[in-house]
Amino acid sequence: MAERQTVAVLGAGGTMGYAMAGNLARAGFAVRAWNRTRERAEPLAGDGAIVCDSPAEAAQGADVLLTMLSDGDAVIDAVDGERGAFARIGDGVLWLQTSTIGEASTERCVELARRAGAGLVDAPVLGTKQPAEAGELVVLASGAEALRSRAQPLFDVVGKRTLWLGEAGQGTLLKLVVNSWIVAVVEGGAETLALAEGLGVEPARFFEAIEGSALDLPYLRVKGRAMAERDFTPSFRLALAAKDARLAEEAAERRGLDLPALATIRDRLEQAVPQHGDEDLAATYLTSAPARART
Repeated sequence: MAERQTVAVLGAGGTMGYAMAGNLARAGFAVRAWNRTRERAEPLAGDGAIVCDSPAEAAQGADVLLTMLSDGDAVIDAVDGERGAFARIGDGVLWLQTSTIGEASTERCVELARRAGAGLVDAPVLGTKQPAEAGELVVLASGAEALRSRAQPLFDVVGKRTLWLGEAGQGTLLKLVVNSWIVAVVEGGAETLALAEGLGVEPARFFEAIEGSALDLPYLRVKGRAMAERDFTPSFRLALAAKDARLAEEAAERRGLDLPALATIRDRLEQAVPQHGDEDLAATYLTSAPARART
């Protein structure tokens, strides 16, 4: 790194944002961190980050703005709301938008970046808590080719692999596709294990039957183990998975696609949110087998 760049991380107290901010600080970037609940970001000071009271304060003097927030409204408020980051950014700042916010909100970000003179890279990431902490996310980057050399050194810190996909917005579209597969695998696994247990079949026997075949999926095994052990410690919160399923469904509806399985899964996840939204996505199992929930 030729010179020390300053990175404003907005959403630095969340599971993903905290890990990304910490990795950037330890890699030598000057990190200015903001989180709506300040206390969650304060431990980053131990890595040399400056914890700020507002997005505008965090953006003061920043070369790069990185957003990792829960949804599109939170992102747009952090950059363009009262005390938002755009009040303090200089012309030409690089904006790495890594949150999963869907197609419509990404289009709003493209327009906001144009008005503010910021270079937007739409770059949602694949991975949960553990790969985020290890700097092993997969970055789905899209934006102007001229921004690539500026963005890549940061992506190399937070991720193990970067896919460059074309103009801004393409990263979000691929993330919607991947997320539709994630929720399908987990919901399918939840109903399969609920059926197995309801029939008196040990879940371990199911996994033994598919072991080594084309039906065997590592992610299914991870979530299936969580269901079998009733350990729903969150690595990907169910509430966020429901939001992501809704965003994928909205993108499908825009194009007149008929995807009834996706709609059903989205509805199923939303049913579980009031009771289990802060637990892991695997807790969708509890909707399928409420009588066996914690046994």
